[in-house]
Amino acid sequence: MRRFREKVVIVTGAGSGMGRATAIRFANEGASVVLVGRTAETLEETAAEFPQDNSWIHTDNYLTVVCDISDQSQVQEMVRRVIDKFEKLDVLVNNAGKGMEGKITDLSSEDWRAAIDVNLHGTFYVCQAAMPHLIKTKGNIVNVSSLSGIGGDWNMAAYNAAKAGVTNLTRTLALDHGPDGVRVNAVNPTATKTSMTKDMREDEEKVNKFLARCPLGRFVTPEDIAAAITFLASNDAAMITGINLPVDGGVSASNGQPHF
Repeated sequence: MRRFREKVVIVTGAGSGMGRATAIRFANEGASVVLVGRTAETLEETAAEFPQDNSWIHTDNYLTVVCDISDQSQVQEMVRRVIDKFEKLDVLVNNAGKGMEGKITDLSSEDWRAAIDVNLHGTFYVCQAAMPHLIKTKGNIVNVSSLSGIGGDWNMAAYNAAKAGVTNLTRTLALDHGPDGVRVNAVNPTATKTSMTKDMREDEEKVNKFLARCPLGRFVTPEDIAAAITFLASNDAAMITGINLPVDGGVSASNGQPHF
């Protein structure tokens, strides 16, 4: 199924984890994919997993751009390069993010700014730079927020605040730009098998506590997130905007009371 043939898609944080799985999924569905991240080597590793048949992969249908999304000037240059190459933009996936643990009494101001700069400011910068081009194509945005952007976590003050900002920014952009024909949605994963959760997943006690809260009884995979993102970005979701979609195996269905 090639739902994204002749579509141009930007994926930030495309060098690993959810971003890599999402970029590969879009490529397999026919999109021209722009891989954005901080390290050229990891972006090329993602591109190496794109379809290898000569009917798809060639120099004209993907682009890698090294970019720190917390730097507004770099973001503007990244979008300029995309338009210079492809002359349009259809889908933006804001996946780049930064984890940050700590109570507010333990966090330094530098820790706080780092979490906000990447997770919230970066999302704003990319949305702002991309929006005029998405208006032209009646395109759409899918932000990667978090279940932590809907409810709180212990010991994650900065990350929770930043992702809550992404959650509500998603709603506001949907309201403001729906009349322009631009849809804006978000996915909100729970603990996912990425480097961000590696330490937690290696702690048997934490794993058991998490699985006890998850009706489907497993961690989310990057491919689970990629499937949700491509659905929201596709015409299958043509009347869906302003949604924050939990991809969490049912964790958010609970009121928090333990299972007896």
